[in-house]
Amino acid sequence: MTKPALHSFSILPYRRELAVAYAHRWAYGRNPAYYNYDAIGGDCTNFASQCLYAGAGVMNGTPTFGWYYWHANEKAPAWTGVPYFFNFITRGAVNPGPFGREVPIEEIQPGDFAQLSFDGVTFGHTPIIVATGKDPSIHNILVAAHSNDADYFPLSSYSFRTIRFLHIEGAYPK
Repeated sequence: MTKPALHSFSILPYRRELAVAYAHRWAYGRNPAYYNYDAIGGDCTNFASQCLYAGAGVMNGTPTFGWYYWHANEKAPAWTGVPYFFNFITRGAVNPGPFGREVPIEEIQPGDFAQLSFDGVTFGHTPIIVATGKDPSIHNILVAAHSNDADYFPLSSYSFRTIRFLHIEGAYPK
């Protein structure tokens, strides 16, 4: 007997309000269920993944190319690594876990993610968007983040050279 295939109609909703509530709850603290990676490269994408999981509720346990956290030393690169997080979210494959696409600033919503490049080449920071103005612009978007802990922090306060936005569309079930 074979496993049933995942179909495009079996998409789970992304509960943005839960992701944003999680961000506010843990922006200035650490959930003891997750390791704090600040001392070994930064905790920003770990925190982003925790927020995303709070809103999506589905991990992908595929070794190496999935998106999961079992404990500090058993996690997918996409759980804590900025470029791997992007690659997983925009993967295009229909397999378990949240998915989305890179979008222009006009399409972002609270619960989506920004990724910043400080050198213009490598993306190195992933804050979660917690508020947008009526007409989203760098000057009226607020984020939450770890590494340099922040909540309701103006995106325009970062000194970055390049930015991209990830809009989360939903999650494929297990």
